[in-house]
Amino acid sequence: MAGNIKHVTDDTFAEEVLASDKPVLVDFWAEWCGPCRMIAPSLEAIAAQHPEEITIVKLNIDENPVTAAKYGVMSIPTLNVYKGGEVAKTIVGAKPKAALERDLADFIG
Repeated sequence: MAGNIKHVTDDTFAEEVLASDKPVLVDFWAEWCGPCRMIAPSLEAIAAQHPEEITIVKLNIDENPVTAAKYGVMSIPTLNVYKGGEVAKTIVGAKPKAALERDLADFIG
């Protein structure tokens, strides 16, 4: 199932996320973060089920601290949904897939 989620960087964030014509969920994560690894399969499944409605990308905060700092990411996982270049929704912490889907109901049909 891997392959539905792309990795973005400080350098590609504006082009890949802010300039997107559909909502983009950014998973701010790090290798050492257990809860980040816990939600990864749920995010992969959501990305696979709703490719036309939402794009899901990951941003490693250790490798890309500028973007994380710009958006005030203090704890991970933080999931920000960007729509039209602005943060439309923020979800902090690991949640089961069903809870993530409820939180994302405005963006996925």
